[in-house]
Amino acid sequence: MSPASNVLGDSVEHVLSSSLRAASGPVYVIGPSDAVVESLVEFAVGADAPPELRVLAGESQLKSVMGDFLVASHASDLVASGSLDLRSTAEGTSNTLLVTESSVVAVVAAGDSVAGLTTDDESFVESAHEAYRERFEDAEAFRLRTPALSEVRSSLEDDLGGDVRDEFDGVLDSLQSVDGADGIDEVTISLLVAARNEVLLYDVSKWGEDVGIASKATFSRTKSDLEERGLIETEKVPIDVGRPRLRLRLADERLADADLDELAAVARDLLN
Repeated sequence: MSPASNVLGDSVEHVLSSSLRAASGPVYVIGPSDAVVESLVEFAVGADAPPELRVLAGESQLKSVMGDFLVASHASDLVASGSLDLRSTAEGTSNTLLVTESSVVAVVAAGDSVAGLTTDDESFVESAHEAYRERFEDAEAFRLRTPALSEVRSSLEDDLGGDVRDEFDGVLDSLQSVDGADGIDEVTISLLVAARNEVLLYDVSKWGEDVGIASKATFSRTKSDLEERGLIETEKVPIDVGRPRLRLRLADERLADADLDELAAVARDLLN
């Protein structure tokens, strides 16, 4: 054990960024906690040249963490770029391990502190690296169902315009998570931004289904719920053939008057 190479901080983010900054080659991340997975994605998204992260975690845990749209959509971008590989396992570890060809780091939380306890003992590291490399390669790939955020943004601009895309980004930037637990999920955000820009329900729901956010039926159900609760309203727009389409509008003055970075918080208060 080399004490000088240990890392001590008050957050998982600090320990991970310190431990991974100088990493070369693939990093096997074994048995990460929810916080570690989220921090890994945040670190990799913000790094100019992130290491290749090979994450091995429980399937139910990965499903839980990737239930957050922000985490999952960023993770999808990282998977597409080759910076992240997610695999699932039934086997657990007592602590999160970061395993490279030159070191093994155990991430340990104790109260308000988090430590990265490091060893670079050549024999131990070589044995650990080989063992965890084999475990990773034998594990099942974890399938992300959330579209990459870059694809969401690009298609949003193409289908609904640059203003809608910019406002969608602005709302996401104001949030720490988008998991739907407090009524604010990616479908709700899409509909609120669409209503702010008076977009047709048909257009935003078709975009959402095409890009893989949710089905048209889910958009329709969420629209009905937001309408019943007084957040949005609709106006019928005649078309040449078929039933009129619905134009979305914000129905509550508090939403209409809210700055973009406050929109989700105001909607959350109204929903709860």
